[in-house]
Amino acid sequence: MPLSSSSTSSSKSLRRAASEMERSDSVTSQRLVGRRQSLIEDARKEREAAAAAAEAEAEAAGEQIVFEEDDGNAQLNIFFTLRSAKTPALSRTLKVFETFEAKIHHLETRPCRKLKDSLGGLGGPGGPGGLEYFIRCEVHLSDVSTLIGSIKRNAEDVKTTKEVKFHWFPKKIADLDKCHHLVTKFDPDLDQDHPGFTDPVYRQRRRMIGDIAFRYRQGESIPRVEYTEEETGTWREVYTTLRDLYGTHACSEYLEAFHLLERHCGYSPDQIPQLEDVSRFLKERTGFMMRPVAGLLSARDFLASLAFRVFQCTQYIRHASSPMHSPEPDCVHELLGHVPMLADRTFAQFSQNLGLASLGASDEDIEKLSTLYWFTVEYGLCKQNGEVRAYGAGLLSSYGELVHSLSDEPETRAFDPEAAAMQPYQDQTYQPVYFISESFSDAKEKFRRYVAGIKRPFSVRFDPYTSSIEVLDSPLKIQGGLEGVKDDLKTLADALNVLS
Repeated sequence: MPLSSSSTSSSKSLRRAASEMERSDSVTSQRLVGRRQSLIEDARKEREAAAAAAEAEAEAAGEQIVFEEDDGNAQLNIFFTLRSAKTPALSRTLKVFETFEAKIHHLETRPCRKLKDSLGGLGGPGGPGGLEYFIRCEVHLSDVSTLIGSIKRNAEDVKTTKEVKFHWFPKKIADLDKCHHLVTKFDPDLDQDHPGFTDPVYRQRRRMIGDIAFRYRQGESIPRVEYTEEETGTWREVYTTLRDLYGTHACSEYLEAFHLLERHCGYSPDQIPQLEDVSRFLKERTGFMMRPVAGLLSARDFLASLAFRVFQCTQYIRHASSPMHSPEPDCVHELLGHVPMLADRTFAQFSQNLGLASLGASDEDIEKLSTLYWFTVEYGLCKQNGEVRAYGAGLLSSYGELVHSLSDEPETRAFDPEAAAMQPYQDQTYQPVYFISESFSDAKEKFRRYVAGIKRPFSVRFDPYTSSIEVLDSPLKIQGGLEGVKDDLKTLADALNVLS
């Protein structure tokens, strides 16, 4: 479902618009009268009159337009100048937006500095200097070129920013209900090599647990799963084997959280923890929440969830015939590998930063971010007290690879996001290369510098009060964010004064 934006040639747009208008003429004439009918006629005339000029001007100027296509509509940022704020220039220009049924989301004006300077400072609103306009609007994709061409006939210095294509991304936490694209990589119903392929009981069980995730909607309590004795036995075997290894192989943050999970969240060899209980625990610790998922998600959807501090987690468990290895994510991998680290504040912030960096990113950048995720969150190592310890979930949920990663056999390198993002990885056998971070804080700072190089026509930040993503694409929005930061800094400064 990612909606990628792309510009459409003027001629193609006009042919589409014309055919649509012809098909709708008979219906329109019956149900629309008066002013509405007049607008449609105006729109047709405007399209016909501006077609040739718009196409020629667009090609000559080589202009490209920023927009995010959504259901056939384009989001446009348009700048232009009017020598006078009075009619008829203003009314004619605004009539263009009305004619094309463009929805105006934001409008700003300021005295035109260019004309004001050329007239020796005599300009001003409504005066000889005129006004500069910035309008953010939404219009049908097929009308983009002719809309701009029509504005150019009434205004001066018409500009748009250069094209940057970006994908749809969730802006409210409820939008995660749309991020459900599964990647069929290793499925018990399809792959003969899957341990559960010849086990109809296991396959039916997987479908039943998967249905829980398909029906789930953000904000609901996560349904509990009554695990069978065989499933609990598989969990017990992995749990007891790995727990004996954690003391010498896992990082201190993992060990601290693991002990808390045993004490407060039902972690034990005798029961598989429930996602709802784990979600509540994480929410109190770092603000992260769990969400049930039926299998391996697309990289874009999974990373987008992290931006909201939501971790997509499977509830099914690997087949009993292969307890120490799973070719796909399962609740052993998620609950033993990921959850303890998400209970650490610094690591939780690092994970969310990965998610925020993915929003609206190109396919190429998504691939690089996914690879970074692989070599950090999944298979990362770090230095602690002069020794190397594991923090990656793929290591902490796999006895064999955990031992392998801290042996002399694999190659290890200092963590460098640029290098890690391009490093080939292995998802069938043990990794030949691992990256070692000096600390989580050091990894987070290096990643912050790496993200600054990702090209997007905006920045984003998470609003924890509304669980939404704020798109920072104008100075006013950035100024509003800075005001909030100032308030936080003042609070901290006041606290220091109290202590001193």
